[in-house]
Amino acid sequence: MVCAAVAVPGLLRSSAGTVCTPAASLRLTASALRHLTLASIMKSKRKTDHLERTANVVRREMVSAAKVCGTADESPSVKRLRLRVADKDFSFKAGQWIDFFIPGVSVVGGFSICSSPRLLEQERMIELAVKYANHPPALWIHNQCTLDSEVAVRVGGEFFFDPQPADASRNLVLIAGGVGINPLLSILRHAADLHRERAHRGSGYEMGTIKLFYSAQNTSELLFKKNILDLVNEFPEKIACSLHVTKQTAQISADLKPYIMEGRITEKEIRDHISQETLFYICGPPPMTDFFSKQLENSHVPKEHICFEKWW
Repeated sequence: MVCAAVAVPGLLRSSAGTVCTPAASLRLTASALRHLTLASIMKSKRKTDHLERTANVVRREMVSAAKVCGTADESPSVKRLRLRVADKDFSFKAGQWIDFFIPGVSVVGGFSICSSPRLLEQERMIELAVKYANHPPALWIHNQCTLDSEVAVRVGGEFFFDPQPADASRNLVLIAGGVGINPLLSILRHAADLHRERAHRGSGYEMGTIKLFYSAQNTSELLFKKNILDLVNEFPEKIACSLHVTKQTAQISADLKPYIMEGRITEKEIRDHISQETLFYICGPPPMTDFFSKQLENSHVPKEHICFEKWW
């Protein structure tokens, strides 16, 4: 689950591929959606709940029906979920999260979307990756969720990358810890889509370079490794990554070795990428997020160039 706490740059305006059933069957009635939303808000009262933590964060009013179309184990502790959202008015910006309403579960989940907006435009799909936790929405996803399960979703969050075609080109530095990779993967995938669009059409937003720093305890907990390295190989002059492991005991595979560093992400690594054209996005455990946002401020990076989101 996530909670937005961000400084938003001026540039940022406010799987499992199983076959899904026809869109018409995905719609819940308006009264059912209202009941689901109101019941969840009324019963979701713990101080640590997503709705309370994000009460002052911008979110859309619309709640849309969604259906589970695929699940897979992304790591020993993280399950990937693919949802079909038939509602044509449902949209999101790369980096945003959803309120996740589950029939029969009183607590509302909050999960960052890890797929790109392009996947939703083309296939009406979004993807989540949820870490196992002793929290009702996460427990439901890991233990009870099945193909064709029906839920409802609502987009929120002020942590996103949504450049317009005429905006100045920017470099991105993405700093992720653990499951905090989710919104940053969405941003990375969106940046790759922008690269492809400009290469194909000769117009559109011109992306700068993207460097991903991603830390986890070991390589089995580095999520989306193949997806990340596929993008690095597709755009070798534009996208690069440094994958850090802090408690690795097993041998590192040959295909990962060139990208793996043992130990935490360091201040120097990040400082080497500071420039006037660079935006920094940080998502991970609160101590990590606090450390890097403070270090960047101390290095005189403008606050409007530092975007962060904390997760618990």
